[in-house]
Amino acid sequence: MEISLQYIGFAFLVVSLSWFIALLQKFWLRPKRFEHALRAQGLTGTPYKFPFGDVLQFIELRKMAYAKPMPLSHDIIPRVAPYFQQVMNQHGKKAFAWFEQEPTVILNDPESVWHVLTKQQNIFVKPEQDTSEKLLLPGLFAHQGEKWKKHRRIINPAFHLEKLKLMLPAFSTCCEELICKWNKLIDLKEFSELDVLPEFKAFTGDVISRTAFGSSFEEGRRIFELQEELVMLVVEASINSYIPFYKHLPTKKNKRMKDINREVEKILRDMIEQREKAMVNGQATSNDLLGILLETNIRESQEGGIKNAMTTEDVIDECKLFYIAGHETTTASLTWALVLLSMHPEWQERAREEVLNLFGGSKPDYDGLSQLKIVTMIMHEVMRLYPPVNFMERRAAAEVKLGEVTYPPGVHFLLPHIFLHRNPETWGPNANEFNPERFAQGVAKASVHGAFLPFSGGPRVCIGQNFAMLEAKLCLARILQHFRFELSPAYAHAPYTLVTMQPQFGAQIIIRRC
Repeated sequence: MEISLQYIGFAFLVVSLSWFIALLQKFWLRPKRFEHALRAQGLTGTPYKFPFGDVLQFIELRKMAYAKPMPLSHDIIPRVAPYFQQVMNQHGKKAFAWFEQEPTVILNDPESVWHVLTKQQNIFVKPEQDTSEKLLLPGLFAHQGEKWKKHRRIINPAFHLEKLKLMLPAFSTCCEELICKWNKLIDLKEFSELDVLPEFKAFTGDVISRTAFGSSFEEGRRIFELQEELVMLVVEASINSYIPFYKHLPTKKNKRMKDINREVEKILRDMIEQREKAMVNGQATSNDLLGILLETNIRESQEGGIKNAMTTEDVIDECKLFYIAGHETTTASLTWALVLLSMHPEWQERAREEVLNLFGGSKPDYDGLSQLKIVTMIMHEVMRLYPPVNFMERRAAAEVKLGEVTYPPGVHFLLPHIFLHRNPETWGPNANEFNPERFAQGVAKASVHGAFLPFSGGPRVCIGQNFAMLEAKLCLARILQHFRFELSPAYAHAPYTLVTMQPQFGAQIIIRRC
């Protein structure tokens, strides 16, 4: 018995020592090796702080920045990225900081960013998602390597220009519902004040429901409502993500996230099975995103075997991604477009004149939308100053040389759209000013590779960028045909980041009929 107790005690000591060494390695020795390797090559940055790096400072600075609105200006970096601004002010435009135990190198020069996005894709990979992120951004957004290539190949046909032309009537239907609603509000008096952020959320949700699922529109609306709730829960969960094991705790919100995911998956699975049965029975496929996706997937399976096709679970994930990517980004872009055109009425008038010259009071068609030069310039400038996503991230899967520095595996790279889009070396001394004229000769002439990334860049450029631009231009054109708008006195300028950059206290606009 005494020997047995001694053995148990010794085993406990060995296990405890092993745990201690593993924790010491993770939370101290490995981060300090990273720090030494970077500093030895001339990089500067914040010192590693046990146990989670700069997370607390990041949260505190963001909390302070979000506490009150800012002046009516486009110099928004101090509000939306105060921590990264502080790091770069102290350590230069290629500095490093710490989120947990691996360093994050901030790449604020277009050449390095473009290299990361376009070269050595097997080395510059997306960081692994946590549980809540996987619920919100699955599918093509998260996949790597061969699985990403397969999914991209199968999904691509759904976003070809010829297919987008067929979706224009669905876009138009949603636009007319929005215009009709706003006209009814104005019927009560000469003008109406409304918060356009929820208006555009509802509009883009309807667009995705119609274009993704066609005749299954009502089921699509239910998915939209659930995904909206999920966004808020995931954002809240991300704040607590640094608490050990928090995501595994049986909290009410964690349970609700799982319940939402199950309900969304059930609705999508039923829709997919109905479509597949109809296709097997020889019925024509719909020209919506789901129909095109299933048609391409079946063809891939027939031509290359089951390994070349996506599983039902894969298709479900891509449908979930349609919602988040398809409505969050366009909601943000349209909201900021109305805010900025209210701040700069001379550009609002120029855009309206262009739209009326092309279409009069008629509904815009595809060919006409492609001729909207000023509206396109405005949308590009809106996305330059207020990009839907402020940052992207990559992680070195192996040792890699970038410029003069060799980075060990595990280093993260932050690609900061919000800084790149305001770099005076690219955009000039007026980089913080709203000036659509800079895009008069197109994006290529306005910037350099890696300096303008509203839809990312390289092989992983957003697959839905043409969809998003067509939707935004059509909606903005119809609004300009019908209404003049200005900022309400109630509007408080407060850009902040949820999934995308949005106005924290809403976007209150006063609209009048033209």
